[in-house]
Amino acid sequence: MHVVATAGHVDHGKSTLVQALTGTDPDRLAEEKERGLTIDLGFAFTTLPSGRKISFVDVPGHIRFIKNMLAGVGGVDACVFVVAATEGWKPQSEEHLRILELLGMRHGVVALTQIGLVDDELAQLARMDVEENTEGSFLEGAEIVAVDSVDGTGINALRDALDDMTELAPTAPNNKRPRLWIDRAFAATGAGSVVTGTLTGGRLRVDDEISLVPGTKKARIRGIQTQGETRTKIDAGHRVALNLANVEHQILGRGIALAFDNQWHRTQKFDAELQVLPNLDHEVSRRGAFSLYIGSGEWPVRLRVLGPNRLAPGASGSVRIFLPEELPLLPGDRFVLRESGRNETVGGGQVLDVDPQLKAAEAQPDLSVERVIAERGWVRTDKLERLTGQSIKPVLGDWVAPPTVIASAEQAVRGLIEEAGPLGLDVALLDERHRLIANNLDDIQVIEGRARRVDQEDVLINHPLVAELEAAPFAPVQPTEPSREEIRGLVQRGAVVQSDGVLFAASSIEQAATVVAQLLQQKPSGVTVAEIRDALGTTRKFALPICAILDNTGITRRREDLRIPGPRLPEL
Repeated sequence: MHVVATAGHVDHGKSTLVQALTGTDPDRLAEEKERGLTIDLGFAFTTLPSGRKISFVDVPGHIRFIKNMLAGVGGVDACVFVVAATEGWKPQSEEHLRILELLGMRHGVVALTQIGLVDDELAQLARMDVEENTEGSFLEGAEIVAVDSVDGTGINALRDALDDMTELAPTAPNNKRPRLWIDRAFAATGAGSVVTGTLTGGRLRVDDEISLVPGTKKARIRGIQTQGETRTKIDAGHRVALNLANVEHQILGRGIALAFDNQWHRTQKFDAELQVLPNLDHEVSRRGAFSLYIGSGEWPVRLRVLGPNRLAPGASGSVRIFLPEELPLLPGDRFVLRESGRNETVGGGQVLDVDPQLKAAEAQPDLSVERVIAERGWVRTDKLERLTGQSIKPVLGDWVAPPTVIASAEQAVRGLIEEAGPLGLDVALLDERHRLIANNLDDIQVIEGRARRVDQEDVLINHPLVAELEAAPFAPVQPTEPSREEIRGLVQRGAVVQSDGVLFAASSIEQAATVVAQLLQQKPSGVTVAEIRDALGTTRKFALPICAILDNTGITRRREDLRIPGPRLPEL
């Protein structure tokens, strides 16, 4: 499937040509039919001789409707550039060609229309006129087909040329990140809200919940149609009509994108490469009332030239553009910039960075993923994909970072481990990235939550405190010498158990559990704290924390003043 736009000067026969190719009149408005003038976008489709299907977006050629033209040519694969043999190359022919180039168009055929109204000499002159004006553009060398849409002359030849063109033109990539810029919205009787647009980036399915951007509203896809067929799913590269639930059609319109929110970074500021048109009679600076055309929308924007203060006609340079609303953009997205005051196209280009980190005076944007990573130091892979559109393999957990940043972090972690002393470093004190580093260093080991060098002695093994507590298992002398860190380490390792500030050896609790199990065998209805105290030969000071430990570990359960068997009571 390919989506093809028409382009060319007003009254050169674009809509008539589309009707001859498809059997569908793309002029749907009553005013358009009355005036014989395309005002808004029109749509039609056909099947080529090869069986390949194409959809047409027919755009207005009059300069007063350039905004509508710009809303229709975003996301298309190729064009039919229409020039009337009766008039030849005209001002809007030139502007449409430059706009298509600014939007990255690379494939097209030229239809030399109204050929039946001129003689052979004028037809040849018109052909030469087209060749001269397309020289150096993406249409240089493109096939020029003479047609008469009224009597059908050349229509079959144009179909063959479209077949050849679409065979060379790439199909829309599917990167599993769909986005559809709405170019038409209306209420259909019995269906509710319907929108149309060219789907790019990925697949949509019936019942998908999708976000409307700008804004916070969501809608559910109730139905999908393409070229008059109902579908349950649709892939990138199609003209699509979506029936949306949970949203009123009054809030839908051009400039709104449908996308899955978790896949896109919304931005109100982006850096871009701007190519200034060579026929401009003035430089481009921050001064001016600019309108940005991207996707299907138009937005008033502020402009900052990065580096020099001005860009000369024909020059290319980096700019920072400030939007009034957040849009779901990606590096590589194409745009056109017009100046409202002069009512002229200034230039256009492509988005380079949707989330600039550096000040305008320091920024040097490009399409490099490495630059995005370097400017952030650390970035999660899912965020990096939203910022760049590229899936990058993580280097640590789900993080990506430059080698120098990782090396610096490794050095910092090693320093913290050395400072921690013989007990090692409690990794709970580290942030997520430093914990990952500690776990991935070859010369560092993490045991029971503590990181130390592999060759460093484990001071908690056979620690004297355990033996001291075991000496009087149910009335242990509480230590004074070990540090809090050592005690915490022994508790984490399970060698020591703590309750209400009292320490016991783990083996002592196991012994207590056996004693209590014996008591409960003799008295299944339950035993008191006093009975447990007497059986252990200890005091209430130690019996209460022991009972609390047994309750917390499921060895016993408390029922009022009694302890009854728990699910983990030892079997005798």
